[in-house]
Amino acid sequence: MSEAQHVYIGTDSGATMSKVGGVWCDGAIVSTQLLQRPTNASQGPAATIQGWVAAITEYLGRHKLTWDQVQGVGLAIPGPYQRYGVLDKSPNLPQSFVGFDMHTAYSDALAAQAGRAVPLVVGNDGNMGGVAEAQHVRGASTASVLMLAPGSGLGCAYINHTGLPLEGDTLSGMEASHMPAPLHELNVPAYPCGCGRTWGCVEVYTTISGLPHLLAEKLAQHPDHDLAQSPLDMPARALSLRGLAQQGDSLANEIFDFQARALGFHVAALAMALDPQFVVIGGGLMDAAATTAAFRDRYLRIVYETAKPYLWPVQRDQLQISSAELGDLSQAIGAALVALYRSRS
Repeated sequence: MSEAQHVYIGTDSGATMSKVGGVWCDGAIVSTQLLQRPTNASQGPAATIQGWVAAITEYLGRHKLTWDQVQGVGLAIPGPYQRYGVLDKSPNLPQSFVGFDMHTAYSDALAAQAGRAVPLVVGNDGNMGGVAEAQHVRGASTASVLMLAPGSGLGCAYINHTGLPLEGDTLSGMEASHMPAPLHELNVPAYPCGCGRTWGCVEVYTTISGLPHLLAEKLAQHPDHDLAQSPLDMPARALSLRGLAQQGDSLANEIFDFQARALGFHVAALAMALDPQFVVIGGGLMDAAATTAAFRDRYLRIVYETAKPYLWPVQRDQLQISSAELGDLSQAIGAALVALYRSRS
């Protein structure tokens, strides 16, 4: 078998669904068709791992590939970790996963299926997504890339010139969503964060997690708004804001403009520390199926205009901010790319 036929597979494990993607040995994506199957986390770690293996087998069959062609596998899974490949307490996984050595168990399952050892790498799902988006945005260059993905929380990743993510000595690197926001610039109080910190984590001001706080303040200023009369609780009302913003609702747009400003300050702070050439903004607000081009352009413009005065002069000329392009496929593709890159080192 020639090296050109070798493939690297990525597993992106979410709390409810897991996805599979693959790349060839030159980094090209095998397919942009998404394959996802239930994670089955409620059935325990063993069932979850068997599901991952079965999904890879299905993926290979769908694309007329074999296990003999698989040279490595990457696993993208949310932290925190006790150590490499061993999960700590996750807010989205059952207690049975705490302390589970998924690296060893998944390696054993892959070897049993392939009939030989298959190299496995494990990493944070946000970092893996950053690897894929970095490859896409920088092309053949080796420029560094910062990715920020506001969703239910704020995914953060920094990809260096090697194409690999910054993880740190304890695998806690680039947990930048829990850095303090500049509250004096945003003119807001320090809302509590789900991580337990009370200094006003950036995540609370840029993601779904903080929308109930922001909406409550806005509704106090706009008591005649339809959401002020809604029988839904505040979190449920907050989830309707993205749709309202696409319809031109002024209150919803004010809130997302605020979140874009908060993210812009964060971009400036991280640019001072990391000096990336590219900043990629992902998450649901950049989803072309859920938001309009006008909404996305406005959001990105506010991010850049907020960050620009705080950047060094050379950064103002060179920093490029754009939206993510790979969507739900990014973390599986990123995991496959990390497996490929690690095989070269």
